[in-house]
Amino acid sequence: MSKYTTGRFSRRLSGDSPISGRRLHRDRPFAILPAYRLRPIGRVLGLSRGFTMQIYLETERVILRRFTPDDVDNLVALDSDPDVMRYLSGGIPTPRATIENDILPAFLRYYERGDRYGYWVAIERSTGDFLGWFHFRPESSGSPDEPELGYRLRKAAWGKGYGTEVSRALIRKGFTDFGVERVFASTYEDNLASRRVMEKVGMRLMRRFRMTPEELAAHGADQVVWEGEDVEYAITRAEWERQEEATLRRPNQ
Repeated sequence: MSKYTTGRFSRRLSGDSPISGRRLHRDRPFAILPAYRLRPIGRVLGLSRGFTMQIYLETERVILRRFTPDDVDNLVALDSDPDVMRYLSGGIPTPRATIENDILPAFLRYYERGDRYGYWVAIERSTGDFLGWFHFRPESSGSPDEPELGYRLRKAAWGKGYGTEVSRALIRKGFTDFGVERVFASTYEDNLASRRVMEKVGMRLMRRFRMTPEELAAHGADQVVWEGEDVEYAITRAEWERQEEATLRRPNQ
């Protein structure tokens, strides 16, 4: 989870699910929760056609909505920035064909599994500008009550607190609306901006781990480039509740 990415290999797919962390996976379906709120929208909120936008989450400055086929250009522009792709591919852009044929269709297919988890476009509330995207979903091999949080933002949106603001709201949504037990996030150890966001939202460092040479080769990554370790941070429901209680007890909060 970071201003750059939630992991190194978000642009490659296994089955119908994008890789947002370090492991290839095929996610499983989850319970369907009540439908999104629907709003008629136009270009002001990041879409070029006047159809209904399905909102997943709103914060003071950001709206998270479902992806649509119109978002391909936004994703291509995002993944064409070498700074954005630094901890994904060493700065190499994601080919447009990969986004059109693999990544965006995978994002869209995820919605067939229900309203609880998925991948969401981040729109700046005041301008309607595309900021990037967030995901909130479990790994295929993990519990549906332990979603992974991650995001990728345009460079123009860095340093403005959007990652922290929306991550806090997603964590709250997970614990209060979905009743999850744990939320986690991971990134490359040198991605200090990402790690600071994890710490700001109350997560603790849980482990360091390293991909095997076989996993790196399968992802097309140079083992010299990725000579360091990955780190995983997490927060449990009990930890979050204690932090919320402590915040309420502080004066002027």
